[in-house]
Amino acid sequence: MMNYPLLLTNFMQHAAKYYPGKEIVSVYAGGTFRYNYAEWYRRTSRLAHALCALGIKKGDRVASFSLNNHRHMELYFGVPCMGAVLHTLNIRLSAENLVYIINHAEDRILFIDEDVYFLIEPLKDQLKTVEQYVILSQSGVMPQTTLSPVVLYDDLIKDFPDTYDFPVDRDENEPCLICYTSATTGDPKGVVYSHRGLVLHSFATGVALGTQEKDCTLHIVPMFHANAWGAPFTGVMAGMKQVLPGRQILDMAALCRIIAEEKVTFSCGVPTIWIMLHAYLESGGEHDFSSVRNFFSGGSAMPRHLIESFEKKYGVIISQGYGATETSPVVTLSVPKSYMEALSVDEKINVRTTAGMPVAGLDVKLVNMETGREVQMDGKEMGEVLVRGPWIASEYYKDPGQSAVTFRDGWFHTADIGTMNQEGYITLVDRTKDLIKSAGEWISSIDLENAIMGFSKVLEAAVIALPDDKWQERPLACVVPKPDAAQTITKEDIQNYLKDKVAKWWIPDEIVFLAEIPKTSVGKFNKKKLRETILPEILHKRGKS
Repeated sequence: MMNYPLLLTNFMQHAAKYYPGKEIVSVYAGGTFRYNYAEWYRRTSRLAHALCALGIKKGDRVASFSLNNHRHMELYFGVPCMGAVLHTLNIRLSAENLVYIINHAEDRILFIDEDVYFLIEPLKDQLKTVEQYVILSQSGVMPQTTLSPVVLYDDLIKDFPDTYDFPVDRDENEPCLICYTSATTGDPKGVVYSHRGLVLHSFATGVALGTQEKDCTLHIVPMFHANAWGAPFTGVMAGMKQVLPGRQILDMAALCRIIAEEKVTFSCGVPTIWIMLHAYLESGGEHDFSSVRNFFSGGSAMPRHLIESFEKKYGVIISQGYGATETSPVVTLSVPKSYMEALSVDEKINVRTTAGMPVAGLDVKLVNMETGREVQMDGKEMGEVLVRGPWIASEYYKDPGQSAVTFRDGWFHTADIGTMNQEGYITLVDRTKDLIKSAGEWISSIDLENAIMGFSKVLEAAVIALPDDKWQERPLACVVPKPDAAQTITKEDIQNYLKDKVAKWWIPDEIVFLAEIPKTSVGKFNKKKLRETILPEILHKRGKS
């Protein structure tokens, strides 16, 4: 066999050559921008020339601080395919974390969306390695900024040739992208991805998802969040039409309009997005999902009642995926097997409420947290999820201490606890740090949250452990009521609802009603912040410090 390297370059050139007319659509506040893969490739080539002119060499880090748009798509391929490493910065990180990761990665150029440049301005004097700022502007107008030196993206690339000799004889194990974890504890940790890893991840997830050239994908997952779950790479690999919604990500009416107008067939998002979309639909929001084949949810568990409602009321199938920044990110997908099509709707929903089955190419096992013994595939015995494979990180970037804790004996230790049934489908029970131990028995905060969110008066619920003298810990539920129930819902309403949904000893004694639950930078419930803000109030009320 030929020793031909697996490079993202091949995906890019394949799409430009064989699907030149397929569209990339970018939605902005002022309208929609459309171009095709051939035009995208030409602009990406100009970008590669511009990077070389700025002195960027193989292995240098180039950062993006941007929403999902067509210029970001050019960076996604132009930077790694010319030999540099793209560092996608999370625009929702704190100033402290942003300064840390830009300096830690030693980013030389910072490409910034015109809608968020003001977030970088106060930090500029703390950025030790940044030599050039580039504004991604659809308006074509340079904002009044204190960043310097600074240039508009289109001005940067406009005078360069639209062909570039992208190297194809490189080592496939060279780094191409770097992402940092969202840092709910400690400093963010860097994960470096190789060309080989991302190509194999795209092949495997593309097969598992059943993606085809005729699909149209809507990129709701931010492109700074674990490579948008790899969807841009899979989309280019398959030659799909791709739609980038920009600031419309949180506008449910706009998303529904985009889905209808662009004939979107599938999309991925965190549960928060699907909760918001469901609330919009329940309020009578206009929509047309006739083109939709599947929505995928990940980041945290999707409440069963939402999966059920989307399918039974709106004809939309939602499946789930599981992974992490360290896993590129997909590990499992909850797509029912072909012989499961004969199952009832409710039985198939049971499959889709799991975290899914490992995709081909990965080795996954669940082990007892104390003994390290691999647990039974019986859907009952709990264990920590361990993963290894060609697109799984083996260390954190310049962080040997955390690497030694997380990557041991050739496995990535996820700190996620779950069960695996005989069919190989994993059900996540909790994070090790979020499990609640009451009277020697474990309570899954995820299962309890989903049970509470099944109540018609509840919009969101997060459960944390409350220290207890008698039981060691008890569940504390933080609940956001639906708007029409905010003035009427009571603690007793929820406790009564849960009586036939969970074990009696799972029912929270303490329930706190909130206007909103704090979220992490990637849209997950921020339980660390809840512990810091809610727990002291409850303990003080109980007369404890």
